[in-house]
Amino acid sequence: MTRSKEPGTGSRDRTVLSRRHAPDHTDGAAGTNRERGSGTVLAAGLALVVMMAMALMLLLAQSAVLASRAASAADLAALAAADALRGLAPGEPCTVAAEVGARHGAAVVGCREGAGQTVEVRTELVERTVFGAAHGRSRAGPPP
Repeated sequence: MTRSKEPGTGSRDRTVLSRRHAPDHTDGAAGTNRERGSGTVLAAGLALVVMMAMALMLLLAQSAVLASRAASAADLAALAAADALRGLAPGEPCTVAAEVGARHGAAVVGCREGAGQTVEVRTELVERTVFGAAHGRSRAGPPP
């Protein structure tokens, strides 16, 4: 701020503060006024990115759990079908596999008897995620 004598005052020492060179809060190391609040926007954007990453991680974890459940259902169905094929349990092997799969929340989409009293079973979980249904595949037979 500069001080100047008011015109027409003569010898009186009245000064007027001039705004011409007043310190402006928009200049200098502190930044400009238009950048005010940019930290809030940056923090909000960062929080959104973190939340989206967490949501993606949860979806992937859910898919991994469902894939494990589908594999377990296929394993159990194949073991039950192999027991039925060998005569250790009553029923037709693929029918037994379908019943065991249904008890574990899976539908048997493929069942075939192989050589050496083996059974191969493919399952699909009834429960689905945004990535689709989980599938399992297993083969069982007599011990070596």
